[in-house]
Amino acid sequence: MSDDFEKFFENLKNRQSNSDQQNADGDLSAGQSQSNSGFSSGHSQSNSSFSSGQSQSNSGFSSGHSQSNSGFSSGGYTGYTNAYQKPKKEKKGIRPAAVIAICVILSLCLGIAGGLGGNYLYGIINPSAANGGNVVMYKTIALKDQSGDDVTEPLTVGEIADATKDSVVEITTEGVTTGNFMMQYVTEGAGSGVILSQDGYIVTNNHVISDATSISVRTTDGTSYQAKIVGSDEKTDLAVLKIDAENLSFATFGDFGTCKVGDTVVAIGNPLGQLGGTVTDGIISALDREITIDGNIMTLIQTNTAINPGNSGGGLFNTSGQLIGIVNAKSAGEDVEGLGFAIPISIAQPVIEDLIEHGYVTGRIETGIEVIEISDFQTAMYYRVNTAGLYVYSVENDSKAADAGFKPGDLIKSIDGQEIETQEDYDKIIDSHTVGDTLEVVVERAGSEHTLTLELTEYTPISANANAA
Repeated sequence: MSDDFEKFFENLKNRQSNSDQQNADGDLSAGQSQSNSGFSSGHSQSNSSFSSGQSQSNSGFSSGHSQSNSGFSSGGYTGYTNAYQKPKKEKKGIRPAAVIAICVILSLCLGIAGGLGGNYLYGIINPSAANGGNVVMYKTIALKDQSGDDVTEPLTVGEIADATKDSVVEITTEGVTTGNFMMQYVTEGAGSGVILSQDGYIVTNNHVISDATSISVRTTDGTSYQAKIVGSDEKTDLAVLKIDAENLSFATFGDFGTCKVGDTVVAIGNPLGQLGGTVTDGIISALDREITIDGNIMTLIQTNTAINPGNSGGGLFNTSGQLIGIVNAKSAGEDVEGLGFAIPISIAQPVIEDLIEHGYVTGRIETGIEVIEISDFQTAMYYRVNTAGLYVYSVENDSKAADAGFKPGDLIKSIDGQEIETQEDYDKIIDSHTVGDTLEVVVERAGSEHTLTLELTEYTPISANANAA
């Protein structure tokens, strides 16, 4: 490791603005690297890419516009984006809403689902609540027919669509990004969302609304609303929005535990950002496919249902018309067809509830350090190191990591006796622990090894701290 490695990291930000003028023959272009492990300062196209100084996850770096090298389109996701130039304008940030207290007293009732082509009754939770009707979450109970017996016959695709289409919305976003020569561009994106309650809570994907300065939601009756971000979570790629509306049609949650490979499913979304309400059908191809997208390891439903850019955040429904997944990714390529993915509702539900109640996901680990994986010669030369591996990029001031003695440029050798070579190794170990655990971390610094003790704390967004204050 070079002696001036630490100083290099301290001055890295000042050098990033000039790095896009480097030769494409030998150096990484800061913002357009296409190496499988290139580490650019804002637009890397690698699972291990990082955004200079702005971590997108608790334990690693993900660029603002990164694209996974695993073959997933749109950065691994299915959000639709388009950029065009406009005069410079001030960026107006959308802040997550203040902490929303959940106080729901639910009473049981039966709601008649009228447009099914059959006489079905859906059992749902009554939307009234003790705090004046501000419903936070709807649950699903048994599906009954008019005689009160459990419905066992599956609905047709048409009946599923009739029962669920009004619960899926179109989402369009606008943001501002700075390109070459400090020119500002307006970026537009589109995706989908699923209504959770009659008073306007909506779930979508984090990547659909990240970095947006304006978010618009359009319901199936053609009404458009401005939406606010209640909370978002990059790790699970979920976000919750709120619109000021009443008497909305909402989705009911299904029991993911009863799903089987081969079950018929229906996806509803807004492909290409222009075809809202599109219905496609297929089957569940796998229930627990482990996929790495933008450095995050996710366990997803795999389906052959047609998924396209713009479907992100839309619903995946079972043959009872119940929501079992939130569509978030597809695999694309010349020889790839019929590979779509969705977040299981069993994973999404607790995240959604935390986002609504707290504005962030509780119990998430904060290490206090940001790390960077160096795995090829070009990247090693760029960062002036002579050993591949996982390095400490920065240490948060006044953190447990700072107290433990971690320094930028430390090469992480092992954690609790387990050898660390990649970001994935690191993430798996961190994710296997809980807040309050302590880890024994061996790092190499200036040619010698040091053993440090790291205490894991709970991650709390700055915005949540500000609201609490």
